[in-house]
Amino acid sequence: MSSTLLKKETLERKWYIVDAANKPLGRTAVTVANLLRGKHKADFTPNVDCGDFVIVINTDKAILTGKKLEQKTYYRVSGWIGGLKETKARVMMENRSDYAMELAVKGMLPKNTLGRNALTRLHLYKGAEHAHAAQKPEAWTLD
Repeated sequence: MSSTLLKKETLERKWYIVDAANKPLGRTAVTVANLLRGKHKADFTPNVDCGDFVIVINTDKAILTGKKLEQKTYYRVSGWIGGLKETKARVMMENRSDYAMELAVKGMLPKNTLGRNALTRLHLYKGAEHAHAAQKPEAWTLD
Protein backbone atom coordinates (compact mmCIF):
# COMPACT_ATOMS: atom_id res chain seq x y z
CA MET A 1 0.00 0.00 0.00
CA SER A 2 1.49 3.34 -1.01
CA SER A 3 1.03 6.67 0.71
CA THR A 4 0.69 10.03 -0.97
CA LEU A 5 2.85 12.60 0.75
CA LEU A 6 2.10 16.29 0.47
CA LYS A 7 4.78 18.59 -0.87
CA LYS A 8 5.00 22.17 0.35
CA GLU A 9 5.04 23.51 -3.22
CA THR A 10 1.57 22.14 -3.97
CA LEU A 11 0.05 23.47 -0.75
CA GLU A 12 -3.01 25.72 -0.84
CA ARG A 13 -4.00 27.40 2.40
CA LYS A 14 -7.59 28.38 3.12
CA TRP A 15 -9.01 30.79 5.69
CA TYR A 16 -11.50 29.61 8.31
CA ILE A 17 -13.43 31.57 10.90
CA VAL A 18 -14.45 30.01 14.21
CA ASP A 19 -17.00 31.60 16.55
CA ALA A 20 -16.16 30.87 20.20
CA ALA A 21 -19.31 32.42 21.67
CA ASN A 22 -20.96 30.13 24.26
CA LYS A 23 -18.53 27.31 23.45
CA PRO A 24 -16.09 25.74 25.92
CA LEU A 25 -12.60 27.21 25.64
CA GLY A 26 -10.84 23.84 25.43
CA ARG A 27 -13.18 22.36 22.83
CA THR A 28 -12.72 25.42 20.65
CA ALA A 29 -8.93 25.22 21.10
CA VAL A 30 -8.88 21.58 19.95
CA THR A 31 -10.72 22.45 16.75
CA VAL A 32 -8.50 25.45 16.09
CA ALA A 33 -5.31 23.44 16.71
CA ASN A 34 -6.45 20.74 14.28
CA LEU A 35 -7.20 23.37 11.61
CA LEU A 36 -3.82 25.04 12.14
CA ARG A 37 -2.10 21.69 11.90
CA GLY A 38 -4.02 20.57 8.78
CA LYS A 39 -5.38 17.37 10.30
CA HIS A 40 -8.77 17.92 8.67
CA LYS A 41 -7.27 17.46 5.19
CA ALA A 42 -7.23 14.15 3.37
CA ASP A 43 -3.60 14.62 2.36
CA PHE A 44 -2.31 15.46 5.87
CA THR A 45 1.40 14.78 6.25
CA PRO A 46 2.82 14.98 9.79
CA ASN A 47 6.20 16.42 8.83
CA VAL A 48 4.86 19.14 6.49
CA ASP A 49 3.33 22.42 7.60
CA CYS A 50 0.04 21.96 5.73
CA GLY A 51 -2.40 23.82 8.00
CA ASP A 52 -4.74 26.68 7.21
CA PHE A 53 -5.28 30.19 8.55
CA VAL A 54 -7.78 30.44 11.42
CA ILE A 55 -9.65 33.47 12.74
CA VAL A 56 -11.29 33.10 16.15
CA ILE A 57 -13.91 35.70 17.07
CA ASN A 58 -15.82 36.32 20.30
CA THR A 59 -13.10 34.93 22.56
CA ASP A 60 -14.50 37.03 25.40
CA LYS A 61 -17.75 35.03 25.20
CA ALA A 62 -16.05 31.62 25.47
CA ILE A 63 -16.99 29.71 28.61
CA LEU A 64 -15.11 27.62 31.11
CA THR A 65 -17.01 24.62 32.44
CA GLY A 66 -17.10 23.35 35.99
CA LYS A 67 -15.25 25.33 38.66
CA LYS A 68 -12.42 26.40 36.35
CA LEU A 69 -13.21 30.12 36.72
CA GLU A 70 -12.38 29.95 40.44
CA GLN A 71 -9.83 27.12 40.50
CA LYS A 72 -7.74 27.38 37.30
CA THR A 73 -4.60 29.49 37.59
CA TYR A 74 -2.29 30.76 34.86
CA TYR A 75 1.39 31.07 35.83
CA ARG A 76 4.25 33.04 34.32
CA VAL A 77 7.82 33.50 35.52
CA SER A 78 9.91 36.63 35.05
CA GLY A 79 13.21 34.82 35.62
CA TRP A 80 14.04 36.79 38.76
CA ILE A 81 14.00 35.37 42.27
CA GLY A 82 10.41 35.42 43.50
CA GLY A 83 9.22 36.33 40.02
CA LEU A 84 6.41 33.79 39.82
CA LYS A 85 3.19 35.56 38.87
CA GLU A 86 -0.21 33.93 38.93
CA THR A 87 -3.53 34.99 37.43
CA LYS A 88 -6.90 33.40 38.10
CA ALA A 89 -8.93 32.26 35.11
CA ARG A 90 -11.76 34.67 35.93
CA VAL A 91 -9.40 37.66 35.69
CA MET A 92 -7.73 36.28 32.56
CA MET A 93 -11.07 35.78 30.77
CA GLU A 94 -12.24 39.29 31.72
CA ASN A 95 -9.07 41.12 30.71
CA ARG A 96 -7.19 38.98 28.17
CA SER A 97 -9.53 36.31 26.82
CA ASP A 98 -7.68 36.25 23.50
CA TYR A 99 -4.43 35.40 25.31
CA ALA A 100 -6.16 32.61 27.25
CA MET A 101 -7.31 31.12 23.94
CA GLU A 102 -3.81 31.50 22.51
CA LEU A 103 -2.30 29.63 25.46
CA ALA A 104 -4.85 26.83 25.11
CA VAL A 105 -4.15 26.43 21.37
CA LYS A 106 -0.38 26.70 21.88
CA GLY A 107 -0.46 23.85 24.37
CA MET A 108 -2.14 21.61 21.79
CA LEU A 109 0.39 22.23 19.00
CA PRO A 110 3.72 20.41 18.66
CA LYS A 111 6.66 21.97 20.46
CA ASN A 112 8.85 22.43 17.38
CA THR A 113 9.09 24.65 14.30
CA LEU A 114 5.85 23.22 12.89
CA GLY A 115 3.94 24.35 15.97
CA ARG A 116 5.59 27.75 16.08
CA ASN A 117 4.83 28.39 12.40
CA ALA A 118 1.25 27.22 12.85
CA LEU A 119 0.74 29.70 15.69
CA THR A 120 1.61 32.58 13.35
CA ARG A 121 -1.46 31.72 11.26
CA LEU A 122 -3.80 32.17 14.25
CA HIS A 123 -5.72 35.44 14.52
CA LEU A 124 -7.73 36.09 17.70
CA TYR A 125 -10.35 38.77 18.31
CA LYS A 126 -12.36 39.53 21.44
CA GLY A 127 -15.37 40.85 19.53
CA ALA A 128 -17.24 39.83 16.41
CA GLU A 129 -15.35 42.19 14.06
CA HIS A 130 -12.12 41.14 12.38
CA ALA A 131 -9.78 42.66 9.80
CA HIS A 132 -9.65 39.69 7.40
CA ALA A 133 -12.81 40.08 5.34
CA ALA A 134 -10.73 40.42 2.15
CA GLN A 135 -9.52 36.82 2.54
CA LYS A 136 -13.14 35.54 2.40
CA PRO A 137 -12.92 33.12 5.34
CA GLU A 138 -15.25 30.12 5.47
CA ALA A 139 -17.24 29.51 8.63
CA TRP A 140 -16.20 26.38 10.54
CA THR A 141 -18.81 24.98 12.89
CA LEU A 142 -17.72 23.28 16.08
CA ASP A 143 -18.98 19.74 16.47
